[in-house]
Amino acid sequence: MEKPESVEAYFDGLNDEARVALERLRDAIAAAVPEAEQAIAWSMPAFRLGGKALVGYAAFKDHYSFFPMSTAAIDAHREELGEHVTGKGTISFGYGERLPVRLVKRVVKTRLAEIAARRR
Repeated sequence: MEKPESVEAYFDGLNDEARVALERLRDAIAAAVPEAEQAIAWSMPAFRLGGKALVGYAAFKDHYSFFPMSTAAIDAHREELGEHVTGKGTISFGYGERLPVRLVKRVVKTRLAEIAARRR
């Protein structure tokens, strides 16, 4: 996939299975932080808050991933996330599995709290 110019362009390049999965993930993130804006960051869809990247997400061949851009946010939920933590800053889901929407929202809110604490 070429570097997308917009979130819409990124989604346009996906197959149906990946698009549906990422739409669910995007909706969960947006519900947790409605004031954030959608953007492309590091060649993937992301949400920005105050002009800075908050979280990102991307589709891959056999899975899709959520990037909280914070190991602390992942560590705070590591037990609940279990085997979904697949890298230092990566939470991955299989296309055929149910997205744990509440857990994704909690991770996003933890990330928001982390950013707010830094600003104080």
